[in-house]
Amino acid sequence: MTISQRLKEENIAEYLLYMWQQEDLVRAYGLDIDRIDEEYLSRFDLDDEQRKEMRAWYEGQIQMMREEGVEESGHLQVNQGVLMMLRDLHTSLLQSDKHPFYQSAYYKALPFIVELRSRSHTQMESEIENCFDAMYGLLLLRLQGKPVSQDTMVGMKAISDLLAQLAAFYKEEKEGTLEL
Repeated sequence: MTISQRLKEENIAEYLLYMWQQEDLVRAYGLDIDRIDEEYLSRFDLDDEQRKEMRAWYEGQIQMMREEGVEESGHLQVNQGVLMMLRDLHTSLLQSDKHPFYQSAYYKALPFIVELRSRSHTQMESEIENCFDAMYGLLLLRLQGKPVSQDTMVGMKAISDLLAQLAAFYKEEKEGTLEL
C-alpha cells in the first residue's frame, strides 16, 4: 500500500496535503521519471518490488499532470475532487444543528480565514481551500527552515483544528456513520 493510499483511508486532510506535495515534487524533477527514480526514490530503503510500485505510481502522476495541463501549477482533478467533497461536507456541517463543536472550531478559525483571504486575494476559492493553502504554506516554510511568527502559529492551530475535525467527519461519512 502506498503512502497516498494509507493517508486517503486514515486522514483525508493529510492525504490532500501529501498529494499537493507530490505534485510539487514531480514538478521539481521536471516530470522526469528517470530523475525521480535515480535522485529521489534511491534515497529510500525500498526493495525491488516497492521501488517498482513507487516508480509506477509516479509515472501515473506524471501522465495525469501532463494530460490535465498542470505541469507548471495547479492541482490534479482527483485532488480538486477531494477538495470539493470536503468543501461540501464543510457546508453541510455548518448547516447542521448536530455538530456544534465543528461550528465552534469554524468560528475560532474564521478570523484567520478572513485575514488569509484579504491578504491573498483568493476570494474565489472556498474557505476550505484557503485553509489547505495556509497549511501547505506552513509545511513549505517548515521544510525550508524558515521562522513562523507566534501570531501565525495561533491562526494555524485554529485552522489545523478545523481541518482535523473535518477529516474525522469525512471518515465518518465514508463509513456511513455521520448524521447531519
